[in-house]
Parts: sequence; C-alpha cells; structure tokens
Amino acid sequence: MTPLRLVFMGTPDFAVPSLRALTDAGHEVVCVYSQPPRPAGRGQQVQKSPVHRFAEERGIPVRTPKSLRNAEAQAEFAELKADAAVVAAYGLILPQPILDAPRLGCLNVHGSLLPRWRGAAPIQRAILAGDAETGITIMQMDIGLDTGAMLLKDAVPITAETTASSLHDALADMGARLIVEALDGLDAGRLTAEPQPEAGVTYAAKLTREDGRLDWTRDAAFVERQVRALTPWPGCWFDAPTPTGGVERIKVLKAELAPPDGAVMFPTPEKNTKESGLIFGKAAPGTLLDDRLTVACSDGAVRLTLVQRPGKAPVDGAALLRGFALPVGTRLGDAACSAGN
Repeated sequence: MTPLRLVFMGTPDFAVPSLRALTDAGHEVVCVYSQPPRPAGRGQQVQKSPVHRFAEERGIPVRTPKSLRNAEAQAEFAELKADAAVVAAYGLILPQPILDAPRLGCLNVHGSLLPRWRGAAPIQRAILAGDAETGITIMQMDIGLDTGAMLLKDAVPITAETTASSLHDALADMGARLIVEALDGLDAGRLTAEPQPEAGVTYAAKLTREDGRLDWTRDAAFVERQVRALTPWPGCWFDAPTPTGGVERIKVLKAELAPPDGAVMFPTPEKNTKESGLIFGKAAPGTLLDDRLTVACSDGAVRLTLVQRPGKAPVDGAALLRGFALPVGTRLGDAACSAGN
C-alpha cells in the first residue's frame, strides 16, 4: 500500500476509529478538520471534540472553521495538496471547491447501506424502523446529501438485542476497516465507484428530544425499539402524574416486550358480573398494568425494566413503583388521567 497524503474531517467518537486506522496504516494525515470546541457536560465547560483530542495526541494539526464556504478557508484547504480527504460525521457541508481539491476526491464513511438512510441519524433510524440489517458505505462525495457513488459496503445484522450504542461501536470499527481498504483500492485503480440506485432511498432525519417521548399508541414492538434506538440520545421518557396533580418526567433506559399472556387485558368496572363484579377489556394505550411497570400499547405491552426519576439513580421498574405512587390503572403520559380511568 502506498502511503497517501490525507486530510481527515470528523468530530464525534464515531470518527475516531477511522482516524486511528488511517494513521496506523502509515498514511500521512497532514491536517484534521473538526467542529469548534463547544460547551458540554453538566458544567457546560468548553470541550474539544473527540476527534480533535485524538489528533492532538498524535501530533496532527487541527483546524476548526465554522464554515468552509468562504474563499479563504477553501484556499487553505487546497494548499494542503491532499491526495484524498476522509470525512466521517464531520458536521459541515463541503462546497464544491473543497470536494474538488484532493486528487482522489473526498471519501465519506457513512453509517448505513446507501441509498437507505441518507442523512443525519442513520444508526438510530435503522433500529427504529425495525430493519434486519444495516452497515457502512464508503462513498465518493458529491454536492448532494449522501448521494455520491459507492466504493465499498459491508453489512451487520440488527438483532433484538441491538442498541444504538452497540451498533454505533460496531459500525465505527467497520468503517475504520473499510476506509483503509477503499483508499488502497482507489489509489491502485482496483475500485470503481458505483452510482447509487434510485430505488430504495430513505432519509434519516435529525433527532430531537421530542423523538424520545414514548408513544404508547404505537405497537409494543415499536416502543421497545424506540428505547433501544434512542438511548442514550435523545433519551426516552414519559410523563407520570404525581399525587399533588403535577407531572414528573421519567427516563426509560431499558425495556422489553411483555409476555403475550393476557397482560394487556385490564379489569374495567363497567358492568358487574356474579363471578367477580368486573369484566375484562383491552386496556387503553399508556395504562399501567401491574406492579412491574408493564404498560399497555396499541397492540401488546412493554415492561420498563430500567428507569430513572429526575435527580435519582436508575432502578428497575418494580423498584420505582415501590417508591413512587403510581397505582395500577394509571394512564402514563396523560396527567389528566388518574388511577382507574
């Protein structure tokens, strides 16, 4: 493999394995571009990005422009005379002069099997949608949103145990391996970029905190995927009514499908019967069904197995109910509803 003169452009943890792999492979990374340091953490102290910190550890110069659209920034980039630029979750749009500057162009490490899940949150959206697999695509970048021709792909299954965190780490490592292979093959003339097919395009919209609100009107399988897909960011939650008439936001860190044993049937005192004085009907979505924090959904139910109250340590669902007055029958996510309604 011929060592190449590279520029690396990335910001979060996802990009660090690719940068490490390129330097370990003997390529000359002449400069790293990353997002500017920003306030982060509880103390909101200004912190450098994970890529920024790793580059400094390796003695690589770092640039943190707020934009690449001005002529000065573009001239500085061109002066690096890179053979290629590698982009992994950088966070800035690359204008055409940047894309055209390196001899081999700009290669992107993208966390999906393109053209599925173009955009900002491909890892989370793949889990949320119930996809059977996802993967990494090494793409030759163009001016569009993840529309460039593909150089290499590899896939990984999404199982019932896959979380956003585990998939993030697996894809980060896969991307590191593939980008080294892609650069070697492209420089040697062994790889030809293949245009993306027009069929099968989907977009992975950027996540917001509101995406983490658990939607009991969806089926239980979706809600369970919601927790796996959106933990730790933006985090999943529901609002629970308090005895004083207020609302407390409860974080949900883990959940599982409740066994299909009739748990979604809930006693409803609409008519008396001789046997029990109750009849059983389908519980409304969001109804607390038992003392293990099992919640009815539109179809089936989920059991919330690890939850957290504000300012408290995470506990299992049963432990939360022992210290927080939520009677069976409470409608979660609807403070206007109370036990038995």
